[in-house]
Amino acid sequence: MKQIVTAGLIFTAFITASVAAGLNTARIDELTGLKGKMNEKEGVYKVTFPRDDVKVVVDGWPMPPFMGLGTWAAFKGESDKAIVMGDTVLFEDEVNPVMSVALDNGLSVTALHNHFFFDHPKVYFMHIEGRGEVDKLATAVRKVYDKIKEARTANPQPKDSFGSSPLQQKGSISAAPLNEIFGMSGEVNNGMVKFTIGRPAKMHGIEVAKDMGVNTWAAFAGTDENAVVDGDFAVTEDELQPCLKALRVGGICIVGIHSHMTHEEPRVLFFHYWGKGAAKDLAQAIKGALLVGGLLQVSSPLP
Repeated sequence: MKQIVTAGLIFTAFITASVAAGLNTARIDELTGLKGKMNEKEGVYKVTFPRDDVKVVVDGWPMPPFMGLGTWAAFKGESDKAIVMGDTVLFEDEVNPVMSVALDNGLSVTALHNHFFFDHPKVYFMHIEGRGEVDKLATAVRKVYDKIKEARTANPQPKDSFGSSPLQQKGSISAAPLNEIFGMSGEVNNGMVKFTIGRPAKMHGIEVAKDMGVNTWAAFAGTDENAVVDGDFAVTEDELQPCLKALRVGGICIVGIHSHMTHEEPRVLFFHYWGKGAAKDLAQAIKGALLVGGLLQVSSPLP
C-alpha cells in the first residue's frame, strides 16, 4: 500500500513538473514583473494585479479592487508555442496609449467596454489575446502594464477630457472635400456631414445590411480646421485588428469594441471611435482604415 501511495505522489510530482517545464513560469514572472500562480488542473499560469493606484467610487461606494478591478493575463501551452488571454483595467486617458502598445507588440485587442454605472473615475476593460513564443507574449504584456504605470506617474488622477481645443458649437463642415476623399456623397445636416457604408449579413436566415444596423459610419462636426469625427466600424473578426491599428496610427481614439447582434453570419464586431483635428486629416485616417479592412474600394465613384 505504501508503495502505491509513493508511486502516486511521484506521478503527481511528475505531471506538475511537466506542466511547469512546458511553460517556463519563472521566465513569465521575470518578464512581466509579477508573481503568477499555476492552475495545475487547467495547465494555466496567471499573473494578476489590482488597480489600487486610483480610488474608484461606484454609486457612491468606494470599491475595493477585489470586487472587479483586477488586471490579469493567463498563459497556456509550451514556451515556444503559447497563447495568452487577459483583461486589463483602464481609465479613459489610458485606453488608447495602452491599446497602441498592445497592437504594436503583436497582441490582439478583442473587446473594450465598461462593467459599471455611475463609476468615478470611469473604468474600462480591455481584453487582449496573443499567440507565439511565451517570451514575446510576456514581454508584450509587460509593455502594456508599463504604459499604464507611465500614464499614472505623469498624472496620478485620470484626466477628464482629451485636452484639445474647444469645438465651435455651430457646424460648418465643407462636404465637397470629404466627398472626394471617400468617393461618395455624404449626408449633410446643419453644417455636419455623415457617411454610411453598409455590408451584407444574415440573421436567422434573413438578409440584413445598412438600414438594419450592419454598417460603418463616420460623422463630422465643427469646422474644417477644428473638427470632430465619431462613428462605428462593422468588421469581421479578421478585419478587426488591421482596422484598429490603422485608426490608432491615424491618431483616432477607440472608445468601444463589442458585438451588436447574435446568430449573425458572418460574425460581425463593432468598434466605436472619436477623433479631433482638421476634417480632411480625420477623413484620410478613416479612409485608411476602410481600405485596410477592404470596406471601401479605392476607385469608388461619386454617385
